[in-house]
Amino acid sequence: MFKQARWKEPVIFELGHLGRRGHILPPVEKEIQQVVGDPKNQIPEKIRRQTSPRLPELSEVEVMRHYIRLSQMNYCVDLGLYPLGSCTMKYNPKINEKIAKLPQVTSIHPYQDRKTVQGILEILYKLSHWLAEITGTYEVNLQPAAGAHGEFLGALIMRTHHKFNNEDKIRTELIVPDSAHGTNPASGTMAGFNVVVVPSDEDGCVDLRALKDAVSERTAGLMLTNPNTLGIFEKNIEDITEIVHDAGGLLYYDGANLNAILGKVRPGDMGFDIVHMNIHKTFGTPHGGGGPGAGPVGVSEELAKFLPVPTVAFDGEWYYLDYNKPYSIGNIRGFYGNVGVLVKAFTYILSLGAEGLEEIAEISVLNTNYLMKKLEEIGSYELPYAKGRPRKHECVFSAKKLNKEKRIRALHISKRILDNGLHSPTTYFPLIVEEALMIEPTESFEREELDRFVGVMKKIAEEANENPNEVLQAPKNTAVNRLDEAKASHPKTMVLSWKMHLKKTTSS
Repeated sequence: MFKQARWKEPVIFELGHLGRRGHILPPVEKEIQQVVGDPKNQIPEKIRRQTSPRLPELSEVEVMRHYIRLSQMNYCVDLGLYPLGSCTMKYNPKINEKIAKLPQVTSIHPYQDRKTVQGILEILYKLSHWLAEITGTYEVNLQPAAGAHGEFLGALIMRTHHKFNNEDKIRTELIVPDSAHGTNPASGTMAGFNVVVVPSDEDGCVDLRALKDAVSERTAGLMLTNPNTLGIFEKNIEDITEIVHDAGGLLYYDGANLNAILGKVRPGDMGFDIVHMNIHKTFGTPHGGGGPGAGPVGVSEELAKFLPVPTVAFDGEWYYLDYNKPYSIGNIRGFYGNVGVLVKAFTYILSLGAEGLEEIAEISVLNTNYLMKKLEEIGSYELPYAKGRPRKHECVFSAKKLNKEKRIRALHISKRILDNGLHSPTTYFPLIVEEALMIEPTESFEREELDRFVGVMKKIAEEANENPNEVLQAPKNTAVNRLDEAKASHPKTMVLSWKMHLKKTTSS
């Protein structure tokens, strides 16, 4: 069992002493000085610092010790199961990291002559075509920096499409299901749409009758995840497509995770017009900790003219950046995407091939249904919606029964999981499940690790019935004990930087 170290570790600004050094900068060569003079004079005076930055002064040994100690206080996907439903924490093959760190990737610059960057342009060109094939779309743009960024681009393309057809003043409503990711209504609102929510039916899928009532001449489109956030495949997807298209709307696919469908079914074949995919979830690049991510967007042939510029093109001899899109919505970020993340995805796809990607879907779904059946057998965790139906990449349980009988909520269960050396699932999402525990094992973990998680969940259920305080007071065995969530997230409490800390301590 993994146990976090319990160091009383200060922040790095509180370590070290004045004048201590962990590096030696090489002297500027005389030949360079003769050509450019004093290097300091190459920086315009108006942007030159007048005083030295307030940085910690430590030796190399102190820096190394500090970060090693922090790493021992942490848990990561390389240590064990990280069952964050929707967030999809899967193992990241180290070959991907190695390739992305090559100087041929890290030392190039977007403004270089195209003749000097043919290699990276070829990678981006091929990746965009692979992703188009995987999703069943006509053209893929790699610019979006994350899934929500891709959603925003998709909503902008939807709005631009209706404007192109002189319907933008009429088609002002974007439909989302009540099980949607929270970014869906946010992205739609940011793009200028009024968001209309449709409920789920008893099977956890879009209620067709409610959808028919919601569509009208005002409908711009529908945002949908399939399989949805309950891990259930929308069995009526063809009917949904017909309803929205007949109303003149477009279908947007929230590809937060393609793990369940790789090589099995493609969003474009389901009838979706716009598709985003979270590279940092499906294709084995790091996720969490604030990024980096990538959320490429693929579209149908009709919508390709609206994609951001530039796109990477090939004229038979040279790869180049194509700005010739007169109907483009413009540029949505600097340069051409999070290239390091995209290189990792390219390596991942190239390593596995078509058969390997399909196997990912098979193992992901198998692992999810194995966990679901084992957790159902415990009896303390309820499975809402579509009982008896298999799930795809994830499943959502409810701790409603334990909360009603023992005052133990999903939050308490998750904190007790930490005490047992594993990471907790996603809690309280989707919102349509009371006391939700959203579990996604991915394809990365073997049966023994899944059984370990089931064993922990069974142990917690037994504690909840026999000694509830063990669960209510958790965690006790982690690097940091139980926090006051409300206080920790209050603006007056949060200290997110050293400058904030100095300001608070000075003012007090």
